[in-house]
Amino acid sequence: MLNISDIRQTLDMIDKQHLDIRTITMGISLRDCAHPDMDSCAQKVYDKICRKAEKLVETGCAIEREFGIPIVNKRISVTPVALVTESSENGSPVAVAKAMDAAAKNCGVNFIGGYSALVHKGFTEGDRRLIASIPEALAETEIVCSSVNVATTKAGINMDAVALMGRIIKQCAELTAHKGGFGCAKLVVFANAVEDNPFMAGAFHGVGESECVINVGVSGPGVVHCALKEVKGQSFDVVADTIKRTAFRITRMGQLVAQEAANRLGVPFGVVDLSLAPTPAVGDSVARILEEMGLEVCGTHGTTAALAMLNDAVKKGGIMASGHVGGLSGAFIPVSEDEGMIAAAQSGVLTLDKLEAMTCVCSVGLDMIAVPGHTSAETISAIIADEAAIGVINQKTTAVRIIPAPGMDVGDTVDFGGLLGTAPVMPVHGPSSAEFIARGGRIPAPMHSLRN
Repeated sequence: MLNISDIRQTLDMIDKQHLDIRTITMGISLRDCAHPDMDSCAQKVYDKICRKAEKLVETGCAIEREFGIPIVNKRISVTPVALVTESSENGSPVAVAKAMDAAAKNCGVNFIGGYSALVHKGFTEGDRRLIASIPEALAETEIVCSSVNVATTKAGINMDAVALMGRIIKQCAELTAHKGGFGCAKLVVFANAVEDNPFMAGAFHGVGESECVINVGVSGPGVVHCALKEVKGQSFDVVADTIKRTAFRITRMGQLVAQEAANRLGVPFGVVDLSLAPTPAVGDSVARILEEMGLEVCGTHGTTAALAMLNDAVKKGGIMASGHVGGLSGAFIPVSEDEGMIAAAQSGVLTLDKLEAMTCVCSVGLDMIAVPGHTSAETISAIIADEAAIGVINQKTTAVRIIPAPGMDVGDTVDFGGLLGTAPVMPVHGPSSAEFIARGGRIPAPMHSLRN
């Protein structure tokens, strides 16, 4: 039972500590939209998205008003488009991307994800067509997001796909140079991608999912930060317990919204993703949580240990609050989207190498990282390979969302606005990885992949 104190705490979390539902994401299966003619496929995609998600935004807004809980984003994820367009014999998958963009705008959502391919073990012709079309698709649409899964613990790392994605990212940056390489901010390269992730840009509706589903992503770095201020100087046992209790309250709110949205829309409730997703707003930063634990600046020695404890405590607290926790769940460290991370990167303390170490213990990986525009495709591929190796060996999801900012160099900043924030351009290592990337083939799966 809720008591008056619980209610007051929740109101304070919403009013003063940036607590919100970061996203309600409707997953929609497009498997029945396949058609030999690409334009016909695109029309079927448009029609189905509009039909299924017609009341998504309206419902989200109604829940906001009635419960007084901010719901920042309403989004859509769809079946990986490479699967949907596999049988289309003519035309470009870009037609489907444009149909997705138009349908999402018609429904009033802010992003739609699923212009995706899963190539962790190899390519089909449909995969190759889809991946080749990504730069054009992201340049010619506004709210379509794309992802490519290049590795899994079971399959190893598809290094041909890794090499290809380095080139694709460079092309995305070039085609959207007038927007600071914005196309790259809508493209994620995954290892061990999950099928029920509600967060963009990596969301897609997995083939193991139902026809239509509601997934909710909660947030709340500001709430955790405020809670830790109350236990300043106390032991890590107290810190961990405080984070767990706070994550429990955050997740309970997400569970309430998820079930209410699913009931009103008449679709199944999928998961609550209890990730701490920061924003550029002051007071809504994962980096500031780590600094509250006693680090002078995020990125200094001890940062990885602090992040590991935060990630674990969030999961432990949240798992007790919902019967269906999924997605990524933990702490995100997107540099451009986190006020504290931006400051730490600008100070020079938070480096690309330190971020890579932190990805071993956080929810995802190198996220919203801007690098010099002259960074080679092979260097970008090598960064992807490093992250994929971390994911494969540690049996976790890792990802790379990197922006080689056209015309910019270390010390410059690229501003995407809104939730995507401002990214300081970070240095990369100069020595070449080109010969390593040129080998191609597949890095075999690790020994522990053989468990069955």
